[in-house]
Amino acid sequence: MPASKRIIITVPESLLSEMDDISMQESKNRSEIVREAIGFYLGERRKSFLKEQMKKGYLEMAEINLKFACENCGVEEEELANCIEKLLE
Repeated sequence: MPASKRIIITVPESLLSEMDDISMQESKNRSEIVREAIGFYLGERRKSFLKEQMKKGYLEMAEINLKFACENCGVEEEELANCIEKLLE
């Protein structure tokens, strides 16, 4: 394991009791439980941030794509009309 630092945290007794129960069930010490919990929390925050960034990007691209679609919509109609005229000749 990479270099570690010792920290002191304060938690409610009910949370500590629950953590101790899990610690016994999974044969892990408190430090392992806390490390896993911190890792899980930070991972979820990264996922949430990434989802928000992706959502923002998709919304920005949606506006751009809609603009392009609207600008080019008339061109397709003109081409279709020209093709129909040629077929009718």
